[in-house]
Amino acid sequence: MIPQEIFKSLCRSTDSKIVLLVLDGLGDIAAEGRTPLEAAATPNLDRLAREGTLGLSDPISPGITPGSGPAHISLFGYEPIKYQIGRGVLEASGIDFQLEPGDVAARGNFATADGEGRITDRRAGRISTEENQRLITALRSEIDEIEGVKVILETVKEHRFVVVFRGEGLDGRLAETDPQALGVKSLEPRPLAPEAERASAVVKAFISRAVEVLAPEKQANSFLLRGFATPPDLPPMSELFRLRPAALAAYPMYRGLARLVGMRILPTEETPAGSFAALASQWGENDFYFVHVKKTDSSGEDGDYASKLKVIEEVDRALPAVLELKPEVLVVTGDHSTPCRLKGHSWHPNPFLLYSANVLRDETTAFSERQCVRGGLGRFPAVEAMPLMLAHALKLDKFGA
Repeated sequence: MIPQEIFKSLCRSTDSKIVLLVLDGLGDIAAEGRTPLEAAATPNLDRLAREGTLGLSDPISPGITPGSGPAHISLFGYEPIKYQIGRGVLEASGIDFQLEPGDVAARGNFATADGEGRITDRRAGRISTEENQRLITALRSEIDEIEGVKVILETVKEHRFVVVFRGEGLDGRLAETDPQALGVKSLEPRPLAPEAERASAVVKAFISRAVEVLAPEKQANSFLLRGFATPPDLPPMSELFRLRPAALAAYPMYRGLARLVGMRILPTEETPAGSFAALASQWGENDFYFVHVKKTDSSGEDGDYASKLKVIEEVDRALPAVLELKPEVLVVTGDHSTPCRLKGHSWHPNPFLLYSANVLRDETTAFSERQCVRGGLGRFPAVEAMPLMLAHALKLDKFGA
């Protein structure tokens, strides 16, 4: 991508509209002969592929497995190495929690551990949000402060929660405690810089006390902390790209990410049909709409091929509601790949579909990983998706004389 200041000077405000539809974790690798995207019945997406153009995008760089934060930041046009946002900050922002300068936030996953402290389920069976609230209430009643640092605990959704450490001299450069594997114990929150020594000691003490409180629980008797971070300073999309952006995302972390880049947060539902109906009901005031579908990713993480295929088909069946709005640009892609075989994020590139009246069509005939390999867009960094969307929406001026 060209230097930010030059690109910023080319952007102009128009009434044309862009829809960025992100099927979280969409990309996959063939486990049963075909990927879920290849095996799914997707007549609407396939028609868009024939009338548009396809490609593959790398969220960070070839071979690098991204987290959800940098993967989305790339799609929003921000260099993911320059603008790094910790998961804790995203989760806190997603539930409208107001972080203060100097806070250290982390995302927590309730988990299940055996008698030796080894993790047997990293998500505690995906407990309900109501069960999460009960556990958070129990922890709050026992833990308010650690070594002079205030501890703030908030439920997010299902097994996820946020913990915020508020006090003097804290630094968020801490290693995560999630081992990303089963049958092993959680990791220590080691300091990654000398300045984080105090924060490390506080977090260790918090973990020790919290595990004592959770010990009687049969399912959520442990937890894992990820994405320690302090609040970032991001220029808004309205400033960088002269857009009036909005987001429809049911999951808190993605609302948080959208809020951090200046998107207006619109009410929506979890299902594709519900999300698209919400988009239609709120169409008009904004010119950039980010629509997020989560279940493709969670199905991939569970290794559930059939479920991932089903979600893709639900998106396709509901897609006419978006097409009826006639956006000047529609992009359908993933933030990262979550292959069912690997049960987690991977380094594989994202299938990318761009539909617009101004597109240079290629010869692809369906929306799938294999077809995207042949697509006219080729393989490109995901951060270049924003220039592509703006250009096809006629929102970029000419560069040079």
